[in-house]
Amino acid sequence: METTAKLLEASLLNIWNDRDDKSRREMMEKIYSADIVFYESNDGPAFIEHQAINDLIGKLQAEWPIEFNFTITNSMVNHQAQYVSWTLGISGENPVASGADIAIIESGKIKSLYLLLNPSDK
Repeated sequence: METTAKLLEASLLNIWNDRDDKSRREMMEKIYSADIVFYESNDGPAFIEHQAINDLIGKLQAEWPIEFNFTITNSMVNHQAQYVSWTLGISGENPVASGADIAIIESGKIKSLYLLLNPSDK
């Protein structure tokens, strides 16, 4: 299992990049608490628990070219808070989106996850 300092990186690279529903769910169980809450935006509802987040990832991936991947551009940890900035797109090309994720860790798993999408990418 990932050290807690690497949980958010693993979330992005091993869950959000994974296009296989079953392996993505298995990884969620290792990285996310069972009652995780994901806040995609300040305007929308939270996604609660693995299934809701998995459904969202599948929906988004269906809209993206198969070559799209998240790439980490920066990562920081301060106790139970983790920060990762990222880009999304095809490797070697200009990204189509960029932003950051902030995670709160509890009992060795991500308890809450916040997306901050760069305004120019909306």
